[in-house]
Amino acid sequence: MNILGFSAYYHDSAACLVVDGKIIAAAQEERFTRKKHDSEFPAQAVKYCLAEAGLKPENIDYVVFYDKPFLKFERLLETYLAFAPRGFKSFVASLPVWLKDKLFQKRMISDALKEQFGDQVNWAERLLFSEHHLSHAASAFFPSPFEEAAVLTMDGVGEWTTTSLAIGQGNQLTVQKEIHFPHSLGLLYSAITYYTGFKVNSGEYKVMGLAPYGVPRYADLIKTHLIDIKEDGTFHLDMRYFNYCTGLTMTNERFDQLFGGPPRKAESPLTQKEMDLAASVQAVTEEIVIKLARGIRQSNGQRNLCLAGGVALNCVANGKLLKEKIFDNIWIQPAAGDAGGAVGAALAACHLMLNQPRVVEPTDAMQGSYLGPSYKQSDIDSRLRAAGAVFTTVSDDELIEQTAQALADGKAVGWHQGRMEFGPRALGGRSIIADPRSPTLQKQLNLKVKYRESFRPFAPSVLREDVTEWFDIETDSPYMLLVTEVAKNKQLPMTAEQEKLFGIDKLNVPRSEIPAITHVDYSARVQTVHEKTNPRYYQLISRFKSLTGCPVLVNTSFNVRGEPIVCTPEDAFNCLMGTEIEFLAVGNSIMRKEDQNPALIKDYKNAYELD
Repeated sequence: MNILGFSAYYHDSAACLVVDGKIIAAAQEERFTRKKHDSEFPAQAVKYCLAEAGLKPENIDYVVFYDKPFLKFERLLETYLAFAPRGFKSFVASLPVWLKDKLFQKRMISDALKEQFGDQVNWAERLLFSEHHLSHAASAFFPSPFEEAAVLTMDGVGEWTTTSLAIGQGNQLTVQKEIHFPHSLGLLYSAITYYTGFKVNSGEYKVMGLAPYGVPRYADLIKTHLIDIKEDGTFHLDMRYFNYCTGLTMTNERFDQLFGGPPRKAESPLTQKEMDLAASVQAVTEEIVIKLARGIRQSNGQRNLCLAGGVALNCVANGKLLKEKIFDNIWIQPAAGDAGGAVGAALAACHLMLNQPRVVEPTDAMQGSYLGPSYKQSDIDSRLRAAGAVFTTVSDDELIEQTAQALADGKAVGWHQGRMEFGPRALGGRSIIADPRSPTLQKQLNLKVKYRESFRPFAPSVLREDVTEWFDIETDSPYMLLVTEVAKNKQLPMTAEQEKLFGIDKLNVPRSEIPAITHVDYSARVQTVHEKTNPRYYQLISRFKSLTGCPVLVNTSFNVRGEPIVCTPEDAFNCLMGTEIEFLAVGNSIMRKEDQNPALIKDYKNAYELD
C-alpha cells in the first residue's frame, strides 16, 4: 500500500511517502524552491518522494491532505458572525481567496497532481482528507516507540481545534478532549511574538531564545488579563485583547494599553521590555504544558506521552516537562509543525482509515529524521565542478581526519552528508558545525556566518555515551527538542559584577567549558548523536573528541537568516561563497574557502527576506 501524505496552502508545505506502513521519504517544499516556509503545492517534494521509492504516479494508492478545508471555512464564517460587524475588513479580504481556491481544494489538489504527473490517474478518486490535529496526533504516536501512549497536540489552530488529547493503542488513535478556537496557547505565544516585533509563524523560536535574557515580570499580568488557566491545564483567552479573530493583526489597542505602548517595530533595537515579555510568555507556556501533562496522567494513567503541533517545538518547555517526571517516557515528533502533518496524514490513512497493521520500532520509526534526498559521490563531484568549486575528493578516513582538524583549528565548517533532515532542525546532515570551546564563536557565527541576531543561541551535538558527563540529562535527545542545563562541573561561576548584568550585556560572559553552546541561563538544546542513525557524524565527533578531549560540537542549520536549510551540493557551495564559512565537506569532497575563485563570492547577507 503506497500512501502519499502532504500539507500545503498555509505554510511549510511538505510531502511524505508511506509504503506498507513504513516512512520511506519526507521533505519540505522550501528546500527545493529555496523559498522559506513555501506554502504552495509541494510539487518538488512529491516528485522526490516518488523517486526515492522508485514509484510511478499510478503506483500511488491514496493521496492524503493533512486537514479539512470545509471545516476551516466553517470556522471563518462562524467567527465572522460571532464578532460581526467587527472583522468585516478581514472577512472581505479573505473571502475571495476562499471562494476562488481554498474552498475547492479537492479540485485544486487533483489539478496540481494532474499538472505534475499527467491525467492517466483519476486523482480525485484517490484523494482523502485527514483532520489537522488528527494528522498531528498520528505523526506523534504512530512513529513513536510506544505500543500505547497519551498524545498531546498543541498549535495555533487547525480547523477548529487548538489543543487535543488522544489515546494511542496499537494501530488505533482515539481523540478524547479538545480545546477550540479562538482559545489557543499557540496563538497567545504568536501574539507576544507579534508584539515584540518578530514575524508570526517564524519568529516564535526567537522569543524562546530571547526569554533567558529577561525576567517574567509580566507573567502575572498575562494570567490576570489574557488567559485563565485551570488546574488541569485547560485555558480560556480573553478575546478583548486580541485582534486575530476580526482583524489583520494579532493584538489590539487594549493589548497595547495593558503592556504600556505599541508593538516593537521589526528590526528595531531590542529593549529589556521585549526580553521580559519573552520570559513571561515562556513561563506561562511552561506552566500550561506541565499542568496539561499532569492532568492527562491523572485522568487516564498512561505512562508514555507523545507530543506534536507547533508548541511541541518549544524545546525549553519540553525540557521542563521532562524534569517533572510526570510520564515515564516522552517522545516528540521532530517535524512537530505543519510540515509534519504530511507524515501524520499518510499514517492516519494507513492505520485509521485502512486499518493496516503497525510495527513499533524500539527507537522510533523516523529513522533519525534523515528522510530527505542524498547524493552519490559521482553526482556530488559533477555538480560541484559545474558550480565552479575547487575541491578534493578524499577517502572516508581522510574526510573525518581533515574535518576534525579544521574544527579543532577553530574553523566554521559546512557539513553536507547523507540524507537531508525532515523538520526544522539540522541534525548532522545539513549542518554548520564548530568548536564549542571558543568564547567568541557564538557571536561570530551569528553575525558573520548566519547573519542573524546576536542573542540567538546555538545547540550542541554530543556523543550519546558522553551526554550525562556534559549535560543534566539521562535520556536520548536525537531530535534537538529538549533543553537542559550544562553539567554543574562544566559550568563557570559568575563574578559579582557579572551577576549584576541585564539583558544583552549577559551575552559575552563565558558560562561553561563549552561557552559557544551555553545560553545565558546555563541551558543548552541538546542533540544526542547515535552511531546507528548517523555513523559519519558520530565518527567526526569521536575524532574531534580524540583531538581535543571534547565530545561536543556546535551544530546549527546550514543556511543564513531567511534562507531554507541547504538541500543540494550546489546550495552548500553557494552558502560557502556567500558567508564566512571556511571549510566545506559535501560527501567526500572537501573545499577550503581560500582555494575558491573570488569571482564566485556572493552577497548572502542581503540575499533572502528576513525571517
